Amino acid sequence: MTPVPDSRVTVGVITRDRCASLLRTLDALGALPERPPVVVVDNGSDEVTGRAVRRHASGARVLSPGHNTGALGRNLAVLDADTPYVAFSDDDSWWAPGALGRAADLLDTHPRLGLLAARTLVGPEGTEDPLNARLAASPLPAEPDLPGRPVLGFLACACVVRREAFLAAGGFHPLLFFGGEETLLAYDLTARGWGVAYEPTLTAHHHPEPGGRHGRGPALRRNEVLTLLMRRPLSAAFAAAARLAAAAVTARPGARQALRETLARLPAALAARRRLPARVERAARLVDASARAGCPDRTGPDRPS
Repeated sequence: MTPVPDSRVTVGVITRDRCASLLRTLDALGALPERPPVVVVDNGSDEVTGRAVRRHASGARVLSPGHNTGALGRNLAVLDADTPYVAFSDDDSWWAPGALGRAADLLDTHPRLGLLAARTLVGPEGTEDPLNARLAASPLPAEPDLPGRPVLGFLACACVVRREAFLAAGGFHPLLFFGGEETLLAYDLTARGWGVAYEPTLTAHHHPEPGGRHGRGPALRRNEVLTLLMRRPLSAAFAAAARLAAAAVTARPGARQALRETLARLPAALAARRRLPARVERAARLVDASARAGCPDRTGPDRPS
């Protein structure tokens, strides 16, 4: 019997100059039984990429902002989508068969659920991403109106969002651009009363290229400090800034670049400062304590690329 397309989920894919990897992702998405609509945001790739996507059998729509928008490309995909839910993939990741339908069922059933984080399997061997165990061990208590485990972090290329919630929270923040941008969105969704949950019955596949993204390490360090400045007590932000400054003094790789970029964004971060509600701050402190114990449940500078 021919599979019936699921009209509830759009897949948003961001890409930049990785045509071969992107086409592999589109092949995998096009083979899903849900047959989801796909929106590709081309973050300033060469013309070859755009032509290849437009010819691909997946029928993906291509958005070309004309420059590298970083994580904000996902915001563009959500704005373009006309489905209630949007799943994210990068140009090196895709969803397992049935996962998107299952995610839509959970979002239908739990109206307060704003974001679902999936279990991520890495590479051809399907190795467990270390983040899976961290999310599963979240110290946040279960909530009766949410599936899975409440969390304050996720992997952007392995999550499904409720479009309404994502837009209300402002999506990914422009100041962070890329690298560890997930934590701030998790804070902002939770602050607005939306649930963020890890559901290991959903599976995404991630096949990153060796070596990871250039510049990711400094961006993670920078964005940890900026996220704290924008939402958490100043004492926490100052402590993170002090650690970054100490790393820069000892010339740890990428630390000086991260410090320069943090200082350049400092006025904008302070202008965007909005403390979390007390209930969310308490949850964030539980996560911080878990991280110090060696079991963080959110993305951040310690997370492998």
